[in-house]
Amino acid sequence: MKEIAERALNAAQLQGASYADIRIVHQQVQSILVKNGHVEGISHDENQGFGVRVIVNGAWGFASSSVLSVEEAARVAAQATQIARASSLAKTRDVFLGPPEVHVARYETPVQVDPFSVPLEEKIALLLAADEGMRRVKGIAVTESNMAFLREDKVFASTEGSYIEQALVESGAGIEATAVGENEMQTRSFPNSFGRQQKKGGYEFIRALQLVENSERIAEEAVALLSAPQCPSGVTTLILDSTQLALQIHESCGHPIELDRVFGDEASYAGTSFLTLDKLGTFRYGSPLVNIYADATIPGALGTFGYDDEGVPAQRTPIVKEGIFVGYLTSRETAAVLGQRSNGTMRADGWNRIPLIRMTNINLEPGTWEFEDLIADTEDGIYMAVNKSWSIDDKRLNFQFGTQLAYEIKKGKLGRMLKNATYTGITPEFWRSCDAICNEKYWQIWGLPNCGKGEPSQAAHVAHGTAPARFRNVRVGIA
Repeated sequence: MKEIAERALNAAQLQGASYADIRIVHQQVQSILVKNGHVEGISHDENQGFGVRVIVNGAWGFASSSVLSVEEAARVAAQATQIARASSLAKTRDVFLGPPEVHVARYETPVQVDPFSVPLEEKIALLLAADEGMRRVKGIAVTESNMAFLREDKVFASTEGSYIEQALVESGAGIEATAVGENEMQTRSFPNSFGRQQKKGGYEFIRALQLVENSERIAEEAVALLSAPQCPSGVTTLILDSTQLALQIHESCGHPIELDRVFGDEASYAGTSFLTLDKLGTFRYGSPLVNIYADATIPGALGTFGYDDEGVPAQRTPIVKEGIFVGYLTSRETAAVLGQRSNGTMRADGWNRIPLIRMTNINLEPGTWEFEDLIADTEDGIYMAVNKSWSIDDKRLNFQFGTQLAYEIKKGKLGRMLKNATYTGITPEFWRSCDAICNEKYWQIWGLPNCGKGEPSQAAHVAHGTAPARFRNVRVGIA
């Protein structure tokens, strides 16, 4: 790998590159799906290749190949420099990366049990047992359970002198039960929606999820939703569980703080952002209780790594401090525009894609409340849990979310189950209405393995740590 990296970087410099880097990536992905008591699909994919980025005449160029050889490395580097030279004819400004980033290091995800060493039979047996538990409940029409595992070995090298090796491992699993009534269907999933809960780590995480132990309960809730009353419409107090709040953070905070969106680089596909540069350091994003930060160093979180795909170390960055917006997610290039150092958020989903600014672990700091006390302190409201649907505009300002499950709150107690619960709002108004957050006992990290961005589209693996929180004067139900 080192010889291939050196040849690519030397070739790029000989072709006139003022900067070059190379990423060599080998990925293994295994997935298992069980549906209605049968193994629906098993896949095990591997891919490898490398991508070379260069700067020539102040412009970027990128090229990639799946052939790992020193000769191919030289050819691809030359192709990247040709692309950069052509791009420089249309540039509006020179690329500036700021101070050099020079790191020689190795990082590995801490793993107790290598998921790829666990027999396939053991994994299938666990999923079938969870599936059987859901199917024991009368009224369930469709059951699904799945697992997914990823190992990514990466080498990053640059003409500045960095040489970084990383071995990243992920494990995830989840179950879902769908009940069908006369005129409708209702679905419940565990531990989260989006198919599964996923973390950086080994098979020990799967064993700790307790899929089988929760299977009947999830199926019973799906059936109960069929006869539950409809979520009422109006303005009320809303308490969100940590899974739903994680998606709220993802959509209404995580995406608008990506600085490439602010600069308009993602406008054609992912949109722009309402958090424009004039708001940095002064804009009241939320109430004084709201403290949000990005942290790629949290053990086990899906957005954790050692170094990003520009060779910048993982780090913790404040985003919202006591309700005031104070920070963006940046690359070396965009951070330099602000006179800052990159906070290490550039990642690509494969060797043949350029890195983009992506979320890491974007988290809401816990508050002081016990969950039971939060419910008891709420005279009238609705508790909503686990995402079902979402919609938000291209500036990440106006949103609507639906959840799988909800309960009414009356006189400080959880009441009837409600179905088809939705809520709407405007991002800063919503976060300014936050008046209570549960404490660290209820704080959890939720992985999101399907965050889309870029053209061609790339799927990033990110995470969000939250505890349940309360919001006042929120519109719920159908307006």
